[in-house]
Amino acid sequence: MAVAGLVASVCAGAAGCAGSGAAAEGGRAADPVGTLHRAADTLVGAGSSKARTSMEMATGGTRVTIRGEGVYDYRHRLGRLKVMLPQDPAGESRHRPITELLTPEALFMKNRGAGVPADKWVRVATASLSDGNLVTGGATDPLAAAEVLRGTRTATYVGRTELAGTAVRHYRGTADLTVAARNATGGNRASLAAAAKGFATARVPFDAYLDDQGRIRKVRYRFSFVNGQRERAVAVASTTLLYGFGAAVDVRLPASRDIYAGRVAEE
Repeated sequence: MAVAGLVASVCAGAAGCAGSGAAAEGGRAADPVGTLHRAADTLVGAGSSKARTSMEMATGGTRVTIRGEGVYDYRHRLGRLKVMLPQDPAGESRHRPITELLTPEALFMKNRGAGVPADKWVRVATASLSDGNLVTGGATDPLAAAEVLRGTRTATYVGRTELAGTAVRHYRGTADLTVAARNATGGNRASLAAAAKGFATARVPFDAYLDDQGRIRKVRYRFSFVNGQRERAVAVASTTLLYGFGAAVDVRLPASRDIYAGRVAEE
């Protein structure tokens, strides 16, 4: 902020500075697709952050929201979230929080599924999921959320706004999961390729908010997938909020002896 203040004071005495700032803003508006394509790389450069997630869907005529909170290391592609499931419609029971460990290749869950011992983890290969784990885990992996933007086909620069006290630039557009998978890095390629085939459509509308350093602060996707128990597509809105960049992240994946090998029952 001190640097920004210094630039502002210099501009006050130089007629050309106002124009250069407008030109920079105009450049971002002129190439929103390119800006969004670079967003994932910018997160990797940032190292790590805290994250909050929410996933909204309508089921049985009722809208439910699943919330998560945790940290993510973009360089090592590891994250940890505590995911809170909603109460049942009658409000008679509460679900235990699910601890999720995120990697590009696999999702590890604790307290997931009836009959799983309390000290065991459930491991799911993300590429084996029809949605590539963009919605199955109840939270979208923050790096995968950023990599979806590599598939941005069309986008418009909406303008500047503020998010939790931080100045951000708002972009709105549509991403193609097939293109995102082709341009993704590491294990996310297989996961996004599975999502491109498994969703009702590979086209994903989004709203993205980037700060002045190009880091994603918020991204909201509207996915559409076909539930195996329904013939109609189900709409899911997934929102990821990123903050506290540089946060300490300590994620240790479970040993093979701590992974449950039995069948997981749905709760």
